[in-house]
Amino acid sequence: MFSAGLSWLFDAMDVGLLSFIVAALSVDWDLGARQIGLLTAINSIGMAAGAAVAGAMADRFGRRSILLWTLLIFSAASGLSAFATSFVILCIFRFITGFGLGGELPVASTLVSESVPAKERGRAIVLLESFWAGGWILAALVAYFVIPVYGWRIALLIGALPALYALYLRRAIQDSPRFINQQHLRLPFKDRLRSLWSIKYRKSTIVLWILWFTVVFSYYGMFLWLPTVMVMKGFGLVKSFQYVLIITLAQLPGYFTAAYLIEKFGRKFVLVTYLLLTAVSAIWFSSAVTAGMLVAAGISLSFFNLGAWGAMYAYTPELYPTSIRATGVGFAASFGRIGGVIGPYLVGMLVASGTAIANVFMIFFIAIVIGALAVLFMGKETKGTDPDRI
Repeated sequence: MFSAGLSWLFDAMDVGLLSFIVAALSVDWDLGARQIGLLTAINSIGMAAGAAVAGAMADRFGRRSILLWTLLIFSAASGLSAFATSFVILCIFRFITGFGLGGELPVASTLVSESVPAKERGRAIVLLESFWAGGWILAALVAYFVIPVYGWRIALLIGALPALYALYLRRAIQDSPRFINQQHLRLPFKDRLRSLWSIKYRKSTIVLWILWFTVVFSYYGMFLWLPTVMVMKGFGLVKSFQYVLIITLAQLPGYFTAAYLIEKFGRKFVLVTYLLLTAVSAIWFSSAVTAGMLVAAGISLSFFNLGAWGAMYAYTPELYPTSIRATGVGFAASFGRIGGVIGPYLVGMLVASGTAIANVFMIFFIAIVIGALAVLFMGKETKGTDPDRI
């Protein structure tokens, strides 16, 4: 869990850095709101492609090898982004970076989920997801101390460091016992895809795709724009970075409380509760006017939204057996990343057209509520269950 968690941390650091870099680029390259939205959307398009491809390949070639390759891809592309000489070239590199990022996450969560006992599985995955907060905190620190002094290119070069970690990970991590023991049951890709939509798993697949779409749509729409929204509300670039760092710290207790509650009350309870409180926090944040209220609302938004993310990653692999698990997780994440494409780009379009931030965040409120209701009424509880025995 720790080995995969560090790769997760580097993944989060790169995504977090992007949110700060676009705020700096808007000043350095004089980018408009639509261009910022396009850049973040292209990153998510890469993540959507990566999640689907890596998930499918992990069921064929193993979790470990695909995890290493995705880590190397996003590290190399992130470093090369630092040398971009135009907006178009930067977009190309960010697509490749997103491909690696999006591929790594579902594979890592599948690997860890298969490597721990059922009674600890949910807690382990939420704790794995808590490394995401560590990555965002690192991104916020880099943004606060590096970008204002050395510029955004140095920040992107720092994003290439995970390539060195892959050398260690190659020896430190192995495929899960479940996958190794069931290698003889490997199915062709068409059969795996058909299984996801068979009568047995169709309802689970629909719930997961709705859940992933609404959560990713709202998260990337809100959080990639967080520093920029701070600037729009009248705070300077450095001050907005400082506030976002404080808000980011709230992710850790969000994860830790979700890790405790998920094994005590179940996956559905945590998902529905944390999502509904995320929706309320989104409205609170959008209407905040003072610095104190803005930070408090941001802390609440960060706490509940990332706790829900942890529960979602714990819930998803538990709905499929080992033979199709990575494919199921990868395609759910891939469909969700479509929301990650639409969310930031939609914000850019609406802001450019003069739409009030409160109205933009109302869209995210509605989306999150839809995701919570889908889990509440259509989702099944997976606490303590073994998908391979059902």
